[in-house]
Amino acid sequence: MHRVVVLALDGVYPFELSIPVRIFGTAAGPDQAPLYEVLTCSVDGGPVRTGADFSVMVENDSEIIATADTLVVPPFSCGPQEDGVWLPDEVAGIFDRLRPGARIVSICTASYVLAAAGLLDGRPATTHWNEAERFQRMFPNVKVNPDVLFVDDGEVLTAAGVASGVDLCLYLVRRDHGSEVANRVARLCVVPPWRDGGQAQFIERPVPEPSAATTSETRAWALERLHRPIALTEMAGRARMSVRTFTRRFRDEVGTTPGKWLIQQRVERARHLLETTDLPVDRVAEEAGFGTGASMRKHLTTMIGVSPTAYRHTFRADASLR
Repeated sequence: MHRVVVLALDGVYPFELSIPVRIFGTAAGPDQAPLYEVLTCSVDGGPVRTGADFSVMVENDSEIIATADTLVVPPFSCGPQEDGVWLPDEVAGIFDRLRPGARIVSICTASYVLAAAGLLDGRPATTHWNEAERFQRMFPNVKVNPDVLFVDDGEVLTAAGVASGVDLCLYLVRRDHGSEVANRVARLCVVPPWRDGGQAQFIERPVPEPSAATTSETRAWALERLHRPIALTEMAGRARMSVRTFTRRFRDEVGTTPGKWLIQQRVERARHLLETTDLPVDRVAEEAGFGTGASMRKHLTTMIGVSPTAYRHTFRADASLR
């Protein structure tokens, strides 16, 4: 069983600390057997002060990191934010215990810890948008992308903060076990099943004003009709808005344009069909609303870096090893 170890450092934020056990701990196979074992540790196995008005007890010390398949580091408050503070003496060298091939994941400003330990040198990474500029100044060897929810760089993954930690953990469940398992976890946790890592972090008005109409019903309507062409004018008409108003409100609520969002949803639908069916590629393209296999191939290659055939082959090969 895949072991996830969560490292709780002094001042850990309680919400982010709970994300890995909630997401990975909910994942189960067809026989309802757990797919992950989630263990929490502190540096010395003792109680950990949180960023709130309580402390937490943990059952393990950091020696358990040597057994981790995935190590998750949630953010923590650490007083004056100077270079050395982000890598306390008791934490220095702790990541050397990770065995080869193990993944390491940071949530929000825990990226500072990974960067201070040299784990992000030369790598793409993200952190909370409000910290990105200072993070880049402090760690110029890191390729910071402040505009995405999370970054997957193979064995090292970074999430932007709070809810994007949920997105990244769900992404890893999907990467490990496919969309059916990840979607079930999302339903049980009552969270969106998939937000692309490249989606914008900062949405100017994520919650509409109480008196304002929203685009949520139109989005739900479109998701039921991905197999056919959907024009922007049709979506705007469904929402009873002008195209200009609908486009502006859609971007305010979702963080991207209606056209880009539709492509993202169609790619997601295509990935699901490639993973779970034996439909020919051209038929998958039709069901996902791309029309032709060539069009779907172009969009999948752009968004996930592989062709439909290669994606299906890789997923089936991974599945045979699970």
